Amino acid sequence: MKNGKIRVLVVDDSASVRQMMTAVLEEDPDIEVMAAAADPFSAARHIQDEVPDVITLDVEMPRMDGITFLRKLMIQCPVPVVMCSSLTEAGSETLLQAMEAGAVDVILKPKIGVADHLAEHNLQIRDVVKAAARARVRARSATRDAQSSGPQKKLTADAVLPPPSGKAMSRTTEMVLCLGASTGGTEALSEVLQALPANAPGIVIVQHMPENFTRAFAKRLNTLCEVDVKEAADGDAVLRGHVLIAPGGKHTMLERQGARYHVSVREGPLVSRHRPSVDVLFRSAARSAGSNAVGVIMTGMGDDGARGLLEMKQAGAITFAQDEATSIVFGMPKEAIARGAADRVIPLGQIARQMLAAANR
Repeated sequence: MKNGKIRVLVVDDSASVRQMMTAVLEEDPDIEVMAAAADPFSAARHIQDEVPDVITLDVEMPRMDGITFLRKLMIQCPVPVVMCSSLTEAGSETLLQAMEAGAVDVILKPKIGVADHLAEHNLQIRDVVKAAARARVRARSATRDAQSSGPQKKLTADAVLPPPSGKAMSRTTEMVLCLGASTGGTEALSEVLQALPANAPGIVIVQHMPENFTRAFAKRLNTLCEVDVKEAADGDAVLRGHVLIAPGGKHTMLERQGARYHVSVREGPLVSRHRPSVDVLFRSAARSAGSNAVGVIMTGMGDDGARGLLEMKQAGAITFAQDEATSIVFGMPKEAIARGAADRVIPLGQIARQMLAAANR
């Protein structure tokens, strides 16, 4: 970083997108676009002169596609990369490959639209880039593939549902596991879920990501895990051996009817600058499950989920935070720990085992 600013290299074959992305990023006084490149070859020349703090990288480009360039970059000069796409349903599968190749996050290309949508969208773009600047990226081996500029009010979960009543929920025979993650979470969640047995307690997850991407993410996890994984739909039951991924662009809440749980998927404002929000899921778990829940906050920038995890703990849930050493970005877990929201701080490799032990307590 120079002069305390995050230096960004924008790579996109569209001149209008490069111009718009530059304008969006530089609305934040902490971000400076050092250069904009039309293709990977031009980007490589800029990197030879100065290594940026973050690269935003288009997927489809002439001469060399974004994923091929990403793979070469992560071998030769690891830099935090945010993939940028229009993110259609088909394109989201490609972006999953990018995450596996080393990208730390994905964003939607800025486009003209309703003012309120633009304000939210542009804010999220800047937040993702700032999170990426703090990410720890590691070199990959050659064999490894696989808004307005003014201040905006940061809403809490109060904007979606009221705080827990404080009454402890009666214990039931069924437990529910609630997980929240952001930057670095796709790979971390994949590791956790692949370590779970087919009969694991029902799980609800919020991973910060755009629309369509969550569906592709869930489908991919479903091919890798013993548990069944799907994108959550309104009214879905939370069942043993099943994982529900909150859909991008909507809040997902846990609700209880008798001894059974289901999810409610709703529209709503950004909460802690996100939709879906981990705070919203965790608060709903505190209200609806209490001591029948286990909460886990994982890698990510910001404080989304910290307040909600504390509410879960106060309602009787067992709570965990991922440790700094295994977090790509130690923001969300750090905030939760600072609030006293985590019963234990554990490395990524222990999360699955510790969750199951807590659920069987």
